[in-house]
Amino acid sequence: MAELTTATGPEEAVAASADEAPATVTPETVALRKVQGALAKPAVVKTARAMSLFGEHAGGWLAIGAVGALVDRRRRGEWLTAAAGVAAAHAASIAVKRVVRRRRPSDPEVQVLVGTPSKLSFPSSHATSTTAAAVLYGGLTGKKLTPALVPPMMVSRLVLGVHYPSDVVAGSALGGAVAWGVRRFMKRRRNRG
Repeated sequence: MAELTTATGPEEAVAASADEAPATVTPETVALRKVQGALAKPAVVKTARAMSLFGEHAGGWLAIGAVGALVDRRRRGEWLTAAAGVAAAHAASIAVKRVVRRRRPSDPEVQVLVGTPSKLSFPSSHATSTTAAAVLYGGLTGKKLTPALVPPMMVSRLVLGVHYPSDVVAGSALGGAVAWGVRRFMKRRRNRG
């Protein structure tokens, strides 16, 4: 406020107060605050952290693909192709992050409740690889995994304060697009076979 008392004219006073104004709060920041306020209870945060660890670098999903390939010998190649699709989806999300370069949430009212390997936010790699895994592994198991796996992972990233809503939506869309391409490839191979 010292700058305001030294300003000599109305234009200078307005400029000084504008310099001190807080950063603009976007609707996504408000949404993130609300999700954390409603859901960031100890048990939920503990679960979200476990999900974060499982999904880090798509590691848990890749391990499931490897187990599928070991157990289901008849479709080993399909499991390995699906796991490669999950890896490709994760790599695509990293590539997009490096182009977009959106920073993770830094609002003082948003708690960051888990560590992250980078400061980049868009898209969510966890949402990307989870969606790809749900679509690809669901196709192999004959189960609809997407509704059970994707929304909880998306919400967990918001609860932990490391993504905006558009990050998880875009990540899920990217994962779905990659999985769709991989499923088409797998179907063509199967039909040739």
